[in-house]
Amino acid sequence: MELRDYQAYDGSGLAALIRHREVSREEVFRAACEAIESLNPTLGAVVRSRFEQAEREGRRGDPAAPFAGVPTLTKDLLMGIADEPLAFGSAALRDWCAPEDSSLVTRLRQAGLCILGQTATPELGLMGITEPQAFPHPVNPWQPERSPGGSSGGAAAAVAAGLVPFAMGGDGGGSIRIPASHCGLFGFKPSRGRVPLGPTFGEVWQGAVVEHALTRSVRDSAALLEAINGMDEASPWPLQRERGYVDAIERPPQRLKIAVSLGEPLGAALGTRLDPQVRLAVEQAAARLEHLGHDVEWADIPVDGEALAESYLTLYLGHLAADLAWISEQTGVPVGRLDVEPSTRAIGRLGRHLRAMDYELAKSHWNRVARDMARFHRHFDCLLLPVAATPAPLRGSLYPSQARERLMALLAIPGTSQLALKAGLLRRLAAESLRMTPFTQLANLTGQPAMSLPLHVTPEGLPVGVQIIGPIGDEKRLLALAAQLEADNHWPDRLPRALARHDKPSDNESDDKAG
Repeated sequence: MELRDYQAYDGSGLAALIRHREVSREEVFRAACEAIESLNPTLGAVVRSRFEQAEREGRRGDPAAPFAGVPTLTKDLLMGIADEPLAFGSAALRDWCAPEDSSLVTRLRQAGLCILGQTATPELGLMGITEPQAFPHPVNPWQPERSPGGSSGGAAAAVAAGLVPFAMGGDGGGSIRIPASHCGLFGFKPSRGRVPLGPTFGEVWQGAVVEHALTRSVRDSAALLEAINGMDEASPWPLQRERGYVDAIERPPQRLKIAVSLGEPLGAALGTRLDPQVRLAVEQAAARLEHLGHDVEWADIPVDGEALAESYLTLYLGHLAADLAWISEQTGVPVGRLDVEPSTRAIGRLGRHLRAMDYELAKSHWNRVARDMARFHRHFDCLLLPVAATPAPLRGSLYPSQARERLMALLAIPGTSQLALKAGLLRRLAAESLRMTPFTQLANLTGQPAMSLPLHVTPEGLPVGVQIIGPIGDEKRLLALAAQLEADNHWPDRLPRALARHDKPSDNESDDKAG
């Protein structure tokens, strides 16, 4: 199988080829390894490969599994493989190995997927960019000087560049949707608890984090969710395994009432300025939905953006402090001596001085916002809004400056963290951290399913995604709407110019290719 032929197919297309014996599992495996070996040195998406282990696992796999022989990549965060390295993007965990397979990894193998390695993430998944100090920084395949976003930036770069048809990601504040928008991919965040995080972890960031994938096609996302959804043992979220995600995309949704917003209630208080191309992407998506027969209405989101950002950052600080304590326990290195980035250390110190009362009040605010959004969805089936304020930023432009890192380093001085919190540093941090991406945290705090759809490309050749959020538990209707928009927009045919396939498939081939 030639590399360009391999890159022309989504995961479902590759699975069909293998199932019909048009190509062998071994041919697909070799093509995937060739893609990683030839492209990753300049792409920087894969931080470690495991070709030999994957080949052995593939020989033992179930040939009847839905994705039998299809290659994928997992994220260097949470997705542990027993006795293999998992660094969480941090030098502090560079030599740490996961004690057991994560529930998600187990389900990926049961689905027949071949895990070829792990993708880059920012340290502990904390940023909307992927520029860890301990590992290479992935580039955006559309324009290498641009960021692929984060925290699943390595996964997005790998899929956009054609290393694998889809790659796994995690989303605690937009970490699937933001890189999907910047890299021209479909990024789906399921409802809270839909995909298990065990057994090493139960819930992460109070349930804000959900794992799924960045894909080229909607059908891959739906088929994958069909394979991995549902609680595992001792899950804090009692969601039984469901079927019907693949069936849901076989027909368009009934006429929907869709609210449209440019996200001002979320971004205005943080100083967010929307790029004209992002505004255009939302407006064009609204017009397209109306053309497809849906009722579209401009409406404000019933949320205080500043309060939402502060409550999100409060939980973020508390969990980072706990994460550093966990790393210390795993490595035997005192927290103060961990090899972590200056911003990570400073923010963790802030988290250590949060009062339990403030933490609980922040979590209570999440519940109030979820109730407000539930009332909103009594009138609207879903909500259309931006993913990020701009197309993909230049690499390095959003990383904390040296001046800010020096300021953050001052928080290591005993007593200064408490003073900083009292002086309103949390509010300033919220504005600085979320100004460019204030639109995605909402669905994490409320637990709603949300997706980024690659419906627009700027005149400069950069993709821009639009976000659609649905009521909690309503993944099937969202996926059906995504499939309808995909059929109308034909986004799977768009790849970065440097990697665009040379020959378009004929009409009778296209169904098995990228959707």
